Amino acid sequence: REVEILMFLSAIVMMKNRRSITVEQHIGNIFMFSKVANAILFFRLDVRMGLLYLTLCIVFLMTCKPPLYMGPEYIKYFSDKTIDEELERDKRVTWIVEFFANWSSECQSFAPIFADLSLKYNCSGLHFGKVDVGRYTDVSTRYKVSTSPLTKQLPTLILFQGGVETMRRPQIDKKGRAVSWTFSEENVIREFNLNELYQKAKKQSKPRDEGPEEPPEGQAASGLANGETKKEK
Repeated sequence: REVEILMFLSAIVMMKNRRSITVEQHIGNIFMFSKVANAILFFRLDVRMGLLYLTLCIVFLMTCKPPLYMGPEYIKYFSDKTIDEELERDKRVTWIVEFFANWSSECQSFAPIFADLSLKYNCSGLHFGKVDVGRYTDVSTRYKVSTSPLTKQLPTLILFQGGVETMRRPQIDKKGRAVSWTFSEENVIREFNLNELYQKAKKQSKPRDEGPEEPPEGQAASGLANGETKKEK
């Protein structure tokens, strides 16, 4: 029976890791399902040991939360009052906004990827933003992003052009659940046509900007100096 439980655990981990995009996610899945298997084995051995182990796991989850991403980024953080104002301020600017919640492990895994994209593609005509729908619940209602773990809509990326939503990922089916979509850097670049958006944004900003044209990576060092973007924590 123990061998069967461990084999079943291995199969579940392999299935879950197919959707993982970072090493941390792979390791996290292994540890999470190992805890489940250990709890089952402890309960089979002794109910008291199973209860003790389960209690320790709950205490660990409550006290040892995963670290938040604190690396470099060119991302504007919105509140419930500033997101609408910023989207309407200059309709020539294209925004890619991530709707996230700090308690979501998927959002935490996607944070460094979204930050890296902002460093590569941010310019005066293409900006990146984030809003914590776990904190500002009315924003989730206005933009129809469910915060329920059952719907799997977090994180959600929405493309705003001219202040209007033109695209979002993941898409939502008729039952209100998110269609399976992998939040990898390659998928975001392809689905949102970031290379094309970046080139169009640069052309639109030429008459207004006098700075030299640099590739996306070159802006990482000069973004704060020319005032195009702002790093906020």
